[in-house]
Amino acid sequence: MNVANKKCIRQLSMKSMKAARTRNLIAILAIALTALLFTSLFTVLLSINHSVQQANFRQTGGWAHGTFKYLTHEQFDEIKTDPLINQYGLRRFVGTPDGVPFNKSHVEIGYSDAMQAHWMYCNPGEGRLPAEGTNEAATDMRVLELLGIEPVLGNKFTMTFDVDGIEITETFVLSGWWKYDEAIVANHVLIPHSRAQAIFDQVGIGSGIGKDGMTGSWNMDVMLGSSLQIEQDLNKILTNYGYQNESRSLGDNYIQIGVNWGYTGSQLADNIDPITVIAIIGLLLIIVFTGYLIIYNVFQISVSNDIRFYGLLKTIGTTGRQLRRIIRQQALVLSIIGIPLGLLIGYWIGIKLTPVILSRLNGVVEDAVSASPLIFIGSALFALFTVMISCRRPGRMAARVSPIEAVRYSEGTAYNKTIRKAQSGASLPGMAWANLGRNRSKTAITVASLSLAVLLLNMTVTFTNGFDMDKYLANVVSDFIVADSSYFQTGNFWGGDRALSEEVLSSLESQSGVEAGGRVYGKSSPVEEFVTEDYYRALYGKWNDKEALDRAVTFTEKNEEGLLAERVQLYGMERYVLDKLRVLQGDLSKLHEPGGRYVAAVYSDDDYGNAKMDSHWAKLGDTVTLRYVEEYEYYDPKSGKILDPDNIPDDQPYRHRAKNYQDIDYQVAALIIIPHSLSYRYYGTDEFIMNDQRFIQDSGTSNIMYYACDVSDERTGDMEAFLYDLTNEQMRQLDYESKSTYAAEFDSFRNMFLMLGGVLSFIIGLVGVLNFLNAILTGIITRRRELAMLQSIGMTGKQLKAMLTWEGLYYALGAVAVSLLLSIAAGPLLSNVLASMFWFFTYRFTVLPILSVAPIFTVLGIVVPLTVYRVVSKRSVVERLRETE
Repeated sequence: MNVANKKCIRQLSMKSMKAARTRNLIAILAIALTALLFTSLFTVLLSINHSVQQANFRQTGGWAHGTFKYLTHEQFDEIKTDPLINQYGLRRFVGTPDGVPFNKSHVEIGYSDAMQAHWMYCNPGEGRLPAEGTNEAATDMRVLELLGIEPVLGNKFTMTFDVDGIEITETFVLSGWWKYDEAIVANHVLIPHSRAQAIFDQVGIGSGIGKDGMTGSWNMDVMLGSSLQIEQDLNKILTNYGYQNESRSLGDNYIQIGVNWGYTGSQLADNIDPITVIAIIGLLLIIVFTGYLIIYNVFQISVSNDIRFYGLLKTIGTTGRQLRRIIRQQALVLSIIGIPLGLLIGYWIGIKLTPVILSRLNGVVEDAVSASPLIFIGSALFALFTVMISCRRPGRMAARVSPIEAVRYSEGTAYNKTIRKAQSGASLPGMAWANLGRNRSKTAITVASLSLAVLLLNMTVTFTNGFDMDKYLANVVSDFIVADSSYFQTGNFWGGDRALSEEVLSSLESQSGVEAGGRVYGKSSPVEEFVTEDYYRALYGKWNDKEALDRAVTFTEKNEEGLLAERVQLYGMERYVLDKLRVLQGDLSKLHEPGGRYVAAVYSDDDYGNAKMDSHWAKLGDTVTLRYVEEYEYYDPKSGKILDPDNIPDDQPYRHRAKNYQDIDYQVAALIIIPHSLSYRYYGTDEFIMNDQRFIQDSGTSNIMYYACDVSDERTGDMEAFLYDLTNEQMRQLDYESKSTYAAEFDSFRNMFLMLGGVLSFIIGLVGVLNFLNAILTGIITRRRELAMLQSIGMTGKQLKAMLTWEGLYYALGAVAVSLLLSIAAGPLLSNVLASMFWFFTYRFTVLPILSVAPIFTVLGIVVPLTVYRVVSKRSVVERLRETE
């Protein structure tokens, strides 16, 4: 008889489920733990993504999707109406102050409308934005602090700043202020548009754009419909109006755009590669597989336990399809209870865990727990998907069994095809091993579940141990570096007016604990080299098209051999700093030979320390001619007429060439790589290094760019305190950099990953332990008659407990062995993937986490079987034998 009544099947499913309360509790716990795993992980990941994205916005200066830069008023009015633009904000740059007290801060003065100010985090917490037609201004607390102005509405403050090369002084009335955010690179002083235009008129810009191409221009920040294709949308907007972003040489329709790199989704969409895809898919598969293991094990053991019940249902006409529906309906009902429970607990864990992880980022990333609906929707769907695929195989198992096989079923009997006869009698370890082989799939799943947690923990430790501080600090080779504050500011070019004084140097060298130190002299007057046309084109071809290169080659000064004059950067280094350089070829000791004229050619390297041997033309032993220019003359490139450099009209094209100079030949003694912390910190021209005395003698200058030193460990704190006081109280135009700061950032970064991986390993470990407990519990319960029969023929309780203990130990030690083999196999693959993602990663194989977990698993393997058996053995042997089939 074929039972087709769905209501009957549903009632049968519910009643059979009510009869298995212990199974239900374990299944609900398994489903809840799976949902908890997904929810807590998604909460942490989305919260970290949200927080990092917010930190990115603060560092980029705002959260607008993109920018159209340096527009004319007409271009601004034309583009702002494009339908792809949801919102826009206007900013017009006026100028920047660079003298004390702003020498350590990047401050911009300009006009921003309300929308733009909001996007730039310039929302006055007190007061308001400046009103049009007034001399009001709004700024942040940092600017007011530097000016020594109390944050009181109506207070006046005066600033001197550069506007397109012209220095002006203006007085403003404070209309509002906002909290200072140290993560935001630029501080803003916002003034009314009317005041900005008055300043433009004052310096002669009027309604146009300044000589620098930036001052007075109209910059439009925009919000688009989505953050996934920002660059493509910006270019499409330009195309709609006949503009392009490829090159200025293509015509007057060039408009520069800026894409907000803070949007992680946009970055992922633009830069996703196969390794990233594999990593994301692999992580999701591990999580799904973890949940699958525990839920599948629960339902498989449940079906095995109830196989006689399913066989009896088949005898009365229930089809295999209906049996699968019974199991599926039970899984859905249990999911209705388990999934919401897991979502709530998982989100609570994520809320508590996220701030702890974010605290490792040194305050750059602020705590911001995400409450995105995607967390709950995604977690619920993943958990439900895991439940559905986990109960399919147990459902097929119940559907395939025949009534006769079901009545005779004992765990593993359906799979034993052969019977082996022991030659030396039975042993307890041997019996335990044979018992595990009776249901190999259950054994494999339990071992795999435990192994996965250990493997993930070992991979996490391997990952974090691979963070090589020596590589990370490879470019920070001195304990302290002291220089003018502009030296450490991105975008600033060092000049002789920012040199350190001998007074400062004497003070630094007199500090106790200084073990070694040295001066580095910087170039403060023009120096040129001579290069071939091919090298010149290769050097500048990265930033210029062929037409621009042809023009540059035509008008660049050449020597008698036809080589092109090109600016170079020189260093004069004392021995301490020379010893910090990385030598590729040659010998730096030649630089110290008395009377010798030797230089070292500076090559560049990539993030992994690999030298770029095409980054410089000079080779070992080459003769380099350096031209020290004392005076240039300026001329009209068309007529050759000499021009007065102080009176060149704005529309007059001109070129320059050396007039008074001295040429000196040097031999290349070494090819070297200079650590970034010891360099000029900007690139674009070839560089050479000579010793300090040769530099002073040949260049005729002795301007000290920075002083670097090493300090004994016990005096590092004292030196840090001294330099902090020196640069913040006594001589605020100076600044310093310490290796300990970078080391602390490195430790925080590494600990963040260690904590995240450790928590994930702990959750997966709970899944494994629950699987282990479930396997032992159901294994003993389903065999309680069999175990009672063994006792009835003479096996003692002590022997029975020993056999069960061996089974637990096989599970535990098997998991340790499998995780060890998987770690050995996965190690090289992990090394290649991580080394391609983190330039400071060095693979170091370790089994310490596995060895640390082995004793814990051993204890579980002993305690869990004994505990379960103690509960089962409370009933007598006769009572257990009388249980009906």
